[in-house]
Amino acid sequence: MVGEHPYVKWAIEVIENYVKYRRIIEPHEDLPKELFERRAGCFVTLHNLDGSLRGCIGTFMPVRENLAYEIRDNAIAAATRDPRFPPVEPYELDNIIVNVDVLSPYEPVRSIAELDPKKYGIIVQKGWRRGLLLPDIEGVDTVEEQIRIAKLKAGIFDDDFEIYKFTVERYK
Repeated sequence: MVGEHPYVKWAIEVIENYVKYRRIIEPHEDLPKELFERRAGCFVTLHNLDGSLRGCIGTFMPVRENLAYEIRDNAIAAATRDPRFPPVEPYELDNIIVNVDVLSPYEPVRSIAELDPKKYGIIVQKGWRRGLLLPDIEGVDTVEEQIRIAKLKAGIFDDDFEIYKFTVERYK
């Protein structure tokens, strides 16, 4: 697995332990201190070496006690519970690139003029339906395309919905 940043190395350590040994490891003292002090939503994204998506799961707001656990749980889910893909097998590990995106708190959008698909991720919401799209996704170059994909993910098929925006810190 490929990744240089300490957050990504933690995600890789978690994934390798889970995929190879079915072991859920605990955060350890070698991790950066801020992982224990910070709470934030995050997404862990897995790509094959050819750039194709292999898994992506995350939380748009924190649900665990700190970012170390948030990354751990989302890394395991991205590798094993993304409904679009079968679970990652041990033989695949050397051919996967891992990214960790740490999300800012989201805020309501009053006008789509505020949006930029390279800078902001979006959440579209109608009732309990919610679709999220991270920023700076290859092939998503317009606000309209970003909204269309997020609505599709949410199962929203009309123009009566709310939009929220957020930024990410992307680690590779």
